[in-house]
Amino acid sequence: MFKNIIAAFIIFLPFTVIAQNKNDTVVNIEGRVITLSEVVVNSKINVPAFIDRVRNDTTFYKAFRTLRIVGFTALNDVRMVYKDGDIKASLRSKIKQVRSNNCRTMQVLEETTTGDIYNADKNFNYYTGEMYAGLFFTKGKICGEDNIVKGRTQSTAGLSGMEKHKAQLKMLFFNPGKQINGIPFISGKTAIFDKDMADKYDMSIDMEEHNKTSCYIFTIKAKPNKKSDVVIDEMTTWFNDRTFEIVARNYSLSYDAGVYDFNVQMQVELTKFGEYLVPSLIRYVGNWKAVFKKRERGIFTATLFDFVK
Repeated sequence: MFKNIIAAFIIFLPFTVIAQNKNDTVVNIEGRVITLSEVVVNSKINVPAFIDRVRNDTTFYKAFRTLRIVGFTALNDVRMVYKDGDIKASLRSKIKQVRSNNCRTMQVLEETTTGDIYNADKNFNYYTGEMYAGLFFTKGKICGEDNIVKGRTQSTAGLSGMEKHKAQLKMLFFNPGKQINGIPFISGKTAIFDKDMADKYDMSIDMEEHNKTSCYIFTIKAKPNKKSDVVIDEMTTWFNDRTFEIVARNYSLSYDAGVYDFNVQMQVELTKFGEYLVPSLIRYVGNWKAVFKKRERGIFTATLFDFVK
């Protein structure tokens, strides 16, 4: 009996899928082929205006910059792993960022480490760790910062060598879809909304609730025959359907330039803190090889809470 039920399910499954998708609508916006779900079509959304909002969005980047001007507590879990997944070195900590007189400092409340995560001077032995620290840790006292993004261009001016490379990759990982200048071989491939990238992706818009927030879901996925031409393989973004602020974003990036390569998956959840939008959860799984450096495989999770002005 059970086998008969399974057989019947398999027979009718294709028809079920077709029935679910038959009311989807495909539109072409400036050379971009976009699939709209039935619920999106019924919402009467202005698709060109929506794409412009997505392309020009600054809320994601601003949310990370806002971490410079608020206090918070964070749980950090950083793991460097071997190819087989065994842990090579790790850091687990609880830190508190304190804001006072337009300056920020950091208190380490708890910390445990394994392996060679730090060198003798307690600097990270791994550039994955250095990148993480640059986002969530504070050395000494830093003053006079803001979270303004309007009119601000991302720049690596004054940086060179490994510091410049880390800054470029940080911009790529935490502000995906924008033009990142100066990264050899891939700079023009990061701006996913440029016209010359339009034929390389399938795009779709749907609606669903995410974390009790009604959202538009915008998905962009590299076409199978275009994967060697792109850096962002796939990106799904949940936008608050009232404010168009980003609620969450999952994305994967990869590229092999010969002299360096990377394969990274990111998951970011954002939350409201008063008038601010801030990251509350960041998960990263990355495998990358930088020029003149050993390959690194890293996993990290940052959980941020108890935000204060």
